[in-house]
Amino acid sequence: MKILNQLNEEQQKAVQYNSGPHMIVAGAGSGKTRVLTHKIAFLIEKGLEPSTILALTFTNKAAKEMKERIRGLIGRKAEELWMGTFHSIFARILRIESDKLQYRPNFSIYDREDSSSLVGNIMQILNINLENLTPNGVQHRISFLKNQMITPEDFSKNSAVTISDKKFVEIYAEYNKRLFENNAMDFDDLLLKPIELFEGNEKVLSKYKKMFKYILVDEYQDTNKAQYELLKLLSPNKDRVCVVGDDAQSIYSWRGAEIKNMLNFKKDFKGSKLFRLEQNYRSTKTILAAADSIIKNNTGQIPKTLWTENNDGEELSIIRASDEKDEAFQIAKRIKKEISSRKLSLNDIALFYRINSQSRALEDALRREKIPYKIVGGVEFYRRKEVKDILAYLRIISNQNDEESLLRIMNFPQRGIGNTSITKMIAFARKLNLTLFATMARVFEVIEVKERIQKNVKQFKLLLDKYIGLKEKLSIGELTAALVDELGIVRVYKEEGTPESKARYDNIQELVSAVQEYSKSNPDATMDDFLSEVSLVAGVDMYDEKANAVTLMTIHSAKGLEFPIVFVTGCEEDIFPLSPKFDNDSRLEEERRLFYVALTRAKEKVFLSYARSRYRFGEVAYQSKSRFLDELDESTYEEANGAGGKKTGRKKKAFYDEFYQESYDDFDQDRRSLRVGSRVTHAVFGVGKILQIIGTGDMQRVTIAFEQHGTKQLLSKFANLKLV
Repeated sequence: MKILNQLNEEQQKAVQYNSGPHMIVAGAGSGKTRVLTHKIAFLIEKGLEPSTILALTFTNKAAKEMKERIRGLIGRKAEELWMGTFHSIFARILRIESDKLQYRPNFSIYDREDSSSLVGNIMQILNINLENLTPNGVQHRISFLKNQMITPEDFSKNSAVTISDKKFVEIYAEYNKRLFENNAMDFDDLLLKPIELFEGNEKVLSKYKKMFKYILVDEYQDTNKAQYELLKLLSPNKDRVCVVGDDAQSIYSWRGAEIKNMLNFKKDFKGSKLFRLEQNYRSTKTILAAADSIIKNNTGQIPKTLWTENNDGEELSIIRASDEKDEAFQIAKRIKKEISSRKLSLNDIALFYRINSQSRALEDALRREKIPYKIVGGVEFYRRKEVKDILAYLRIISNQNDEESLLRIMNFPQRGIGNTSITKMIAFARKLNLTLFATMARVFEVIEVKERIQKNVKQFKLLLDKYIGLKEKLSIGELTAALVDELGIVRVYKEEGTPESKARYDNIQELVSAVQEYSKSNPDATMDDFLSEVSLVAGVDMYDEKANAVTLMTIHSAKGLEFPIVFVTGCEEDIFPLSPKFDNDSRLEEERRLFYVALTRAKEKVFLSYARSRYRFGEVAYQSKSRFLDELDESTYEEANGAGGKKTGRKKKAFYDEFYQESYDDFDQDRRSLRVGSRVTHAVFGVGKILQIIGTGDMQRVTIAFEQHGTKQLLSKFANLKLV
């Protein structure tokens, strides 16, 4: 068949196999997406109806890319596939079957911020004020337990020992209750509620088991307990299941992913067959050898050996820096050098970091060197305040029970309805078992609220009622544009004239354009459809690979992407790996898998950087090199100060020496490594600690408390200070 022509022998076997459950272990860069898309096309060519195939992915971006590739292979039939993320597919099913769970199909989907806000409101009402219980912390804990399918009752019975635990259970139970009352679900409910639906209604389960004749799961190593249960429930028969993944890239245990789902596949699906995709099409031999030398230190894995017909390529470069500013400066200079020497575009280069806080110094250096960059996974577009404000209006127009959205916009733009009045309205609503929206119609009965404020509430209610009435008469795009215009928000931001207000103005205009574009592309779509789609957009889904800018992202966000040149920053103990104090080996092994993922994103060249000191938690911390750098095969790298690696004897002059000696000393003084708290040594006065730094450039003065000679004030230019 033509579909098989572009595949290697092992890929062809995996695509054609259809005699039982099977797992495709797809090593990094081995053509996983190609195999999945070709397998689906192959099944359809063999006579399987596209509408009977369920293909589950982990990002909207992956689902979109796969559907486009399948369309290229088999044409418009691809549109009939049930293909999408676990959350989007099951949100779709829940909207169809919502009445079976006593929900309405227009339920809201709460993101982490919405959930944390709800938790905070609950804690305030329950008067819970414990130091170790914060709204964000409680929300994260609830999410983790939901991923493990642990209910408040389960936790109370088996784990709640301390007063804090018992208060947490109280919040958790009330949180679920309030979600239901708000006709809302959080992200985790989109997986738990389908299980509740299927286990509680055999007729509904039978309907979908008959509908889906073949199930494929991408990134199987990242499935959690709930996703695994859904796979088992929906499998029409165990021989029509194909899962694809790489245990060496399992990096999401912190959000409930269980690598054992992959390691135990053979046991869970009897008679299953295993296919290994080991030929790498992405990276050089040297990069693969380096990655292999890291991952082989893990014990819990499915054996495989990646190989490639690509060339040997260059050694990895390890860059040693004095601190994070020096690290960022060296990286910025190296980017310029790589672009010039390799004739690359900026979007061919990615900077990875383990934690988001590392990006600040990198951003500063890139801005100063006038290198355009984009951040993936920062404040996502649909999570920005002004965008969420408008979306909250749309959500309440769609779902009047959504109290969190109503609270968000009750006094935005300002209409003189303060928190005290809102609290009194909520108390009235609770007393009479009303929604807050219904209470607005009866605000004149809330005698504790002043008459002036009652009138403001009534006017606000009339505004919402107007657009609720228009919802069925106007397109989503028309309604959103009219609403934004009537609210006058863009006018306010435009008149403010500050850079921040200009950015907010632009974002609202962009949102209106996005809604109108969606409305034109999906003329039959409802507001619920649009709200459901945007609520499930992740940071990586917004990644524009065509924008000519250097990409900055966490390594978790980088999974599934590839770049010619990759910089992995902050390769230090307590950063990467994140903590040396591991509860167990599995946490360290996951950090090692994350390092492996970082290396295997690169096609041509990898730079690994670490700093000897770093400003953390308000003071200078002295860092030690990551253990992962020590685990690298010595033949695969060179260290930028000439030390380490196979070529130590050559004393090769490397990037660090070239730029640190010639350029870093000429760099702006405020970028130097000296800062308050740094321990330094002076040729005459010995070791001391910097107490104060005043001025910049040639006139910069440093006050230092020396251990043997007391406090001295010195000119930086002549002091020749060295970090200890």
